[in-house]
Amino acid sequence: MRMRLTILYTGLFLVTTTIVLTVVNLLLRNMLDRQIVVTGSRALPAIPPDAPPDSGNYYATDVLSRLPDTVLHFQWTVTAITIAVLTVVSVAAGWWLAGRLLRPLRHITATAHRLSLSNLHERIALTGPRDELRDLADTFDAMLERLERSVDSQRRFIANAAHELRTPLATQRAAIQIGLDDRLPDHLIEVRQKLLTANQRTEQLIDSLLLLAQAEHGLDTTQPVALDLLTRQAANETVPDGVILILDTQPATVPGDPVLLHRLLTNLLQNAVKYNHPDGTVHVNLTAMGTLTVRNTGPDIPADRIADLFQPFRRLHTRTRATDGAGLGLSIVASIAEAHHATLDARPNPGGGLELAVRFPALAATGTAQLVV
Repeated sequence: MRMRLTILYTGLFLVTTTIVLTVVNLLLRNMLDRQIVVTGSRALPAIPPDAPPDSGNYYATDVLSRLPDTVLHFQWTVTAITIAVLTVVSVAAGWWLAGRLLRPLRHITATAHRLSLSNLHERIALTGPRDELRDLADTFDAMLERLERSVDSQRRFIANAAHELRTPLATQRAAIQIGLDDRLPDHLIEVRQKLLTANQRTEQLIDSLLLLAQAEHGLDTTQPVALDLLTRQAANETVPDGVILILDTQPATVPGDPVLLHRLLTNLLQNAVKYNHPDGTVHVNLTAMGTLTVRNTGPDIPADRIADLFQPFRRLHTRTRATDGAGLGLSIVASIAEAHHATLDARPNPGGGLELAVRFPALAATGTAQLVV
């Protein structure tokens, strides 16, 4: 926009300047022609037809007739030089003026880029005259204030929902475990186990939904997290269930939330184990540049269905290793990665299975470590 405004200012200046100088030069020539005719007829006698060419009167008349061309030639030369100099000046002045006019807009844009759910309290707070840009900034500030109130309301709702939903489930689980802990008939033992399983799945679903909502709201604070150590911890906590889990990590540190990052790693590893073949493999690689890759064997996945994996409650097929879960694992992974400004890529492996790559920004890493679980 600054370049377009500069070109517009310069173009308008050149057009108006050229028109003005051209009109002035043409009027000057017309005036010179008329003045010379009048002056010549008054000051010089008429030249006789038989007068020699080198007579004084003939020479004076010739000088007067060529005077307009001489003056106009000089005038056009000065005009061309003036237009060239003023063109350079107009480009510099237009660039500077456009920059000053667009400075508030750049401030608005920079603030809008910097804002996220974790710093909605910031405002543009544009100062200066009450013009269109000031009105635009005030409109953005009012919108941010409404958005901040909405996000705060959602966060309070999530906290209250977590308490209100977890408490009755915990009470229900305790009642099932304690109330049905005595000697029971065989058919009641089976019912008791089904109730506990349903209760556990409901708690896991609620925890996953709340974690998904928390990740989508962004990070309030961050701290340095040793991603390689967190990866090894998540791998040790994952039950391979007959699957070979291979780790190849390099120490790396990333700013983020350790709880959310641990959940991201756990979900990736659990997903790679559950969607696998018996005696399959899971390869986990963490590079020094902060790229975490989880690759597993498993059923074939169409490339055009990859995006469906990151949608809540979506499954492409029945798990080959387990049947529990709510279909939120990779949705939570995607939300946590976005909250940490990381990119998440997925592609099917040629022999079956999936390869997931998470690339974290602003990493510092050194050293190498390998572990086979």
